[in-house]
Amino acid sequence: MERLLATNISKIMKFIDIGANLTDPMYKGIYNGSAKHEPDLPHVLERSWTGGLDKIIITVGTLADCAPTFEIVKNDERLFATVGCHPTRCGEFVPDPEGYFASLCQQIEQHREKVVAIGECGLDYDRLQFCDKAIQQQYFEKQLELAARYDLPLFLHCRNAHDDFAAILRRNRDKLPRRGVVHTFDGSLEAAEALIADGYAIGINGCSLKTEENLSVAAKIPDESIMLETDSPWCEIRPSHAGSKYVRSKYPTVKKKEKWEAGSLIAGRCEPVMISQVLEVLAGIKGKPAAELADQYYKNTAKMFFPAKGSD
Repeated sequence: MERLLATNISKIMKFIDIGANLTDPMYKGIYNGSAKHEPDLPHVLERSWTGGLDKIIITVGTLADCAPTFEIVKNDERLFATVGCHPTRCGEFVPDPEGYFASLCQQIEQHREKVVAIGECGLDYDRLQFCDKAIQQQYFEKQLELAARYDLPLFLHCRNAHDDFAAILRRNRDKLPRRGVVHTFDGSLEAAEALIADGYAIGINGCSLKTEENLSVAAKIPDESIMLETDSPWCEIRPSHAGSKYVRSKYPTVKKKEKWEAGSLIAGRCEPVMISQVLEVLAGIKGKPAAELADQYYKNTAKMFFPAKGSD
C-alpha cells in the first residue's frame, strides 16, 4: 500500500512536521485501551519518508513521554523531539516542583542533539477539569526558564486563553530570543497578528482548518509566519471540515481491526504523511502554488528549529 501513497505533490516537495505524537498508543495498535492490530510505527515512518517528510519533531507532553520518545528518535537522524509539560498535565509539577523541573533539565541535557524545542507548554482553558488556571499559569511560566537556559524555541499550546497566554510571553520576552511557534492555531486573526508581532510563528494543521472562519483567518496569515504540522494521530482533515474541499492527495484507509494488514493506513488516525493535505488546503485558500508555499514553510521551520543546517 505504501506504493500507492507517492503523490505528485510529495515527489517534488519536502516537509518538516513540527508536531507528531508518535508515542501515542494508536501507533502500537491500541485504541481506548483495547488492542486492535500489531504495532505499526515503522510503517507509519516509512510512509512519511516516502511521502516527502524530511524531518519530524515528536511532541513530548509530560516527563513520562521522554523515555519512549528518545527510544524512537535515537537511531534516526530525521527524528527530533520537544521536552516539556502540556498545560493539562501541569499538576505533575505540584508534588515536587523543583524535582520535576530538574528532571526536565536532565532529559534535555542527556539528549541535547535531539531536543529542538521546549514544550508542549502553554495554557488550555477548555480543559480546566484536568488542571486549574493558576497551576497552568505558574508552570507555563516556569518552563520558559528552560527555553532561556538552553537557548531553545518554544512549542506552544493555547486554547481559549489568549490574553493570559500572551501576557505571560510578553513579560518574559527579554529571556526568549528564540521565540517559538503556537501550534494547532485556531484563534482569531487579531490573535495571530499579535503573536506574529511578538516574533512567534503559527502552526497550522487540520484542526486549524475546520470552519470557514478558520479558513478566512489562515488565508490572511503571512506565509513567512506559517509552519506545517499534523498533530498525529489527531487533527486529520475530515470530509466534514471546510478545508476538505481543497484536498487533492488521497490516502486509502482500512478499519483498524477488521481489515488491518502491515502497511495499512487506519481510518480516523492521522499520520505525518498527511501533511501534504494541510499544504493543499493552504494553497487553495491562498490561491498560490503549493510548491511555492511548501518551500517557504520548510524554510521557516528550518530557520527556527534547525538553524545550524539553514534552509537547505
